[in-house]
Amino acid sequence: MAKEIERKFLLCGDEWRTLAKGTHYRQGYLNSIKERTVRIRTINDKAFLTVKGITVSATRAEYEYEIPFNDCTEMLEGLAERPIIEKKRYKIPYGGLVWEVDEFLGVNEGLIVAEVELQSEDQVFDKPDWVGEEVSGDPRYFNSNLVTCPYSTWKK
Repeated sequence: MAKEIERKFLLCGDEWRTLAKGTHYRQGYLNSIKERTVRIRTINDKAFLTVKGITVSATRAEYEYEIPFNDCTEMLEGLAERPIIEKKRYKIPYGGLVWEVDEFLGVNEGLIVAEVELQSEDQVFDKPDWVGEEVSGDPRYFNSNLVTCPYSTWKK
């Protein structure tokens, strides 16, 4: 079984902006219940279907497949739950790992998170200075939950 082990953090400061160029992502959910999410997304001229299981601690089952781009865009427009998640992703190498910084757009504008994929839940890693509070266990920050409860509706 394919597994994803990731930790998610808020950011402090803008230093990360100078370290990488962002790539535009559009993603939608065909199913966003926590026990099994089914996501479609476009990244540049590629498209993917991803199925994820429930998160236990920082781990969950994950299966991802490339699909035809036109099929994905049709599903985003006609089948996906609303709103569509749009973001810029910045991939930043640090300490032997790649940190992915997601800067959300649209109804989630203002939300910026960094995540790092690990080999094990107890893996020790260094955090860049621009990485702040961990939010891995807070479901509000799951992309699938940003559809039903966008960042713009949060009481800050």
